[in-house]
Amino acid sequence: MKIVFMGTPDFAVPSLKGLRAAGYEIRGVFTQPDKPKNRGMKLQPPPVKVCALELGLPVFQPAKMRDGEALGILQELAPDLIAVAAYGKILPADILDLPRLGCVNVHSSLLPKYRGAAPINWAILNGEDVTGVTIMRMAEGMDTGDILAQAQTPIDINENAVQLFDRLARIGADLLVETVKSLEAGTVKPIPQDEALATRAPMLSREQSPMDWARTARQLHDQVRGLYPWPAATAVLGGVRCKVLRTALSGEAAGGAPGTVAQADKKGLKVVCGDGGVLDILELQPDGKKAMAAPAFLLGRPIPQGTILTKQE
Repeated sequence: MKIVFMGTPDFAVPSLKGLRAAGYEIRGVFTQPDKPKNRGMKLQPPPVKVCALELGLPVFQPAKMRDGEALGILQELAPDLIAVAAYGKILPADILDLPRLGCVNVHSSLLPKYRGAAPINWAILNGEDVTGVTIMRMAEGMDTGDILAQAQTPIDINENAVQLFDRLARIGADLLVETVKSLEAGTVKPIPQDEALATRAPMLSREQSPMDWARTARQLHDQVRGLYPWPAATAVLGGVRCKVLRTALSGEAAGGAPGTVAQADKKGLKVVCGDGGVLDILELQPDGKKAMAAPAFLLGRPIPQGTILTKQE
């Protein structure tokens, strides 16, 4: 089977490697254009490009998908299937209709839940205990195509978005290879998505960062995990705006108003939340500083026990 692969970030790399390791002919790899990064603004290739070049595969980086350039390339490559994983571009109908086996996408949620750009983050933000990967046949709508295969996995209560991202990338790669084999054999039975169960997972923004201590300890813990590493949950601690990078649910209950500092010493920093539960802040990053453990922060910015923290405006 001749395959064209489309993907851009680290999430897509295991899928590309998996297809290659399974012996499929990868006719070409489409990925987004190189982008300037860091202080020098030097152009950096996306992870999928780096991987493709290491595998000796031809790479294509069209700026647009609707001006005919991408279609022309694909017509020459004549793939039987286009496999997509976090490409970051919408494929028009003429490309979706080109391969004889269609286009399939690796989506990091159990569709129809969490359609959109940030399904991994939103699953954690909403306190889900289970998520997974869906291989779907691509359609013109946003993640609306028929389901070809799914695999689910539990979310650990202390797992952040980066850790879950890495696990789902590996699960998705294995599931993609299995699905391609089934497509080749003609044994796939597509299942239409139930629109009544559809939910959205829009892009993240810094407006979601400020921590509101009136929320429950679990909700705030999920906020920290779900927004890691960007845009990150934030709080004003000792008069300094900090990114809160890692927390734990202490299992304790405490009196006092939401935001009350229950402990702030060499053993740690604990804050009372809206449900009376206590959130243990383990790691944070003050603006302009490196990440550090909470006790190290408190050495330079002591916070008296009983202080009431307020939501950052």
